[in-house]
Amino acid sequence: MRLSSYIPALLAMLAAALLAVAAAVLAVGKVEQASESQVTRILGADGHDWVDVSVDGLQVILSGTAPDEATRFRALSLAGQVVDAARVRDQMEVDPGEPFEPPRFSIEILRNDDGISLIGLVPGAMDREAVASRISELSEGAEVTDLLETAEYPVPQGWAEALSYSLDALAQLPRSKISVASDRVEITAITNSGAEKRKLEASLNGAKPAGLNLKLDLSAPRPVITPFTLRFLIDGNGARFDACSAHTETGRERILAAATEAGLAGKADCTLGLGVPSPRWPDAVSAAISALAELGGGSVTFSDADITLVALDTTEQALFDRVVGELESALPEVFSLQSVLPEPVKIDGTGASDGPPEFVATYSPEGLVQLRGRIGSETMRNAAEGFARARFSGAEVSGTMRIDPELPKGWPTRVLTALEALSLLNNGSAVVQPEFVAIKGASGDSGAKAEISRILSAQLGGTRNFSLDVTYREELDPLANLPTPEECVNAINAILTARKLTFEPGSGDLDGEAFATIDRIAEVLNDCAFVPMEIAGHTDSQGREVMNQRLSQERADSVLQALFARRVPTSNLRAVGYGETVPIADNGTEEGREANRRIEFTLIEFADSAEAAAHDGHDHGDEAPPEETETGPENE
Repeated sequence: MRLSSYIPALLAMLAAALLAVAAAVLAVGKVEQASESQVTRILGADGHDWVDVSVDGLQVILSGTAPDEATRFRALSLAGQVVDAARVRDQMEVDPGEPFEPPRFSIEILRNDDGISLIGLVPGAMDREAVASRISELSEGAEVTDLLETAEYPVPQGWAEALSYSLDALAQLPRSKISVASDRVEITAITNSGAEKRKLEASLNGAKPAGLNLKLDLSAPRPVITPFTLRFLIDGNGARFDACSAHTETGRERILAAATEAGLAGKADCTLGLGVPSPRWPDAVSAAISALAELGGGSVTFSDADITLVALDTTEQALFDRVVGELESALPEVFSLQSVLPEPVKIDGTGASDGPPEFVATYSPEGLVQLRGRIGSETMRNAAEGFARARFSGAEVSGTMRIDPELPKGWPTRVLTALEALSLLNNGSAVVQPEFVAIKGASGDSGAKAEISRILSAQLGGTRNFSLDVTYREELDPLANLPTPEECVNAINAILTARKLTFEPGSGDLDGEAFATIDRIAEVLNDCAFVPMEIAGHTDSQGREVMNQRLSQERADSVLQALFARRVPTSNLRAVGYGETVPIADNGTEEGREANRRIEFTLIEFADSAEAAAHDGHDHGDEAPPEETETGPENE
């Protein structure tokens, strides 16, 4: 057959094939369109607008970013309900979200007389047994309540240092609350006195780890004054207080105003304290001071609610009677008044005169206590000498007392009270008569006069006619004679200037020649234990920077350890190595490098930055000449 006869048939077959392909493509397109539409609709109805639906043949492709894994799985399941799950291709991603931050670890430590409690969240890796053991030691058997919870997260940087510092602080503070975090410690505590408060503030600030934020709130409660004492005098030396107590700021202002009106000149103060016998204390005191001013002189002494008013021996009887009567009417009910118009007092001071019987005690600056005059019996003489040896510790006591069985009632009490008062002075004398006691001397305690007045007011009873001539002398005050923080630092650095510290070559160990210098520094620090100081180690720029920093730290540590070995209190000292970062001279010259290799002491408050340390730096430190190392001349 000829080829032309097949052409129509071939064309027909080709046309049929084309029609079949077109039909198949159209069918697939409809399937794709239907699948995409149905999947999009069901996902949209369930709130999954974030899903992008596309088709590739019979495959349905899901893409987009799911907010979480559960939502992604939900979208995939919904698509599988519309089309065969085998046709669904999952190209969805899950939003990683914000990284989960670990919790902020913290402990609230509460300590009081009932025990210690711990509340807070701590890292699971923290050694709670070690912490509990340390707290148990310092609690001295008190109950420890552990309410801590743990979380399995890494221990934050600074946590161990902050916790260790807080436990050290807790050991010093029996009534306190300490809040501990890795970067901050807050301490609230009650101290026993203002002096203790200042000492603790210096100690806690000095021991604070570098980089830790510290908030201190230490308070000193008002003292309990027993008896609640006040003594006001007007005599030839003017108007003045021997002792003054008040229970409120307002009361103090009223008392001082009354004293000023009575002739008090200059600055005066009243101790605020607890133990007032009546809230109307200012009323009673103001009335008594005004009465004394009207009499023209004398003394008024308060011992709790008992008042003794002693007029001058030159006061007219009529004036005395009138003023005393008016004062008795003006006093609040709680207070009782004893008034005395004394006979002229003549003090012989020898204990051997023919006048009123006397007991005399003298206390010399050299530490010799002499007792002479009248005493009631051999037993009382032995008691007086024994009491003096106990009160004047370390003093030499000698007695030449004469026994007189005719002494008035209460004589032993007056003698022992006078000795107790005299023992509060650095030197002086006490004279006891039946109606009068005189204390005279010098003290290095600015509060000695008030304390002596309190003792005499409490012990002499109704016969509170006494005189005090007590002078405060700063040179006798052990606290006033302590050097200032600046003087402490300057004294140490002067020692280092005169003879620098030397170390073994290439080592942080002090050499033998340095020990004499350490001994001299230790002597200074014995009077400067309250001063927070930094022992700063410095090197020159020779060698690697990391090596220099390590060497400077080792040398500063060696100085601290050497001082500790000499029993120097080191709680307020810290050793810091600055390496080559704080030069004080040119490292380009041998002289400059020698100056930069040094140990120096700085006050903590000025040593928290390299710049401050440089500002206070001097040529303090002498180490051995440099030796060659692999990286060049080594810092010595």
